[in-house]
Amino acid sequence: MALLEFYGETCPHCVEMMPIIDKLIAEGVAIEKLEVWNNEENAKKMNEVNQNRCPGVPFFLNTKSDQWICGGTDEATLRLWAAGEKIQN
Repeated sequence: MALLEFYGETCPHCVEMMPIIDKLIAEGVAIEKLEVWNNEENAKKMNEVNQNRCPGVPFFLNTKSDQWICGGTDEATLRLWAAGEKIQN
C-alpha cells in the first residue's frame, strides 16, 4: 500500500480529517487507514515508517513518493500528497 493514514480513534485532528479521507476513498483513492492508539501492530508499523518525522497523529505517508504530512491539513494538500506531488511539510 502506497498511501497510509495513521490515526487515533478519538484524536480531534484525526476525527476532523475523516470526512476528507473518506471522500478520497469514495473517489477511488486507495488509502490504508491504520488506527494506532488501540492497535499495537499498527502503532509498531507507524514507528517503523515514521523515522521521527511526526510525533503524533494524524500522520500521512505516501510510501512511493516519500511525501508525508504531520497533523491535520486541507483537502487540496491531501490530494497533492495522494498524487505523489511535492508538498511542504
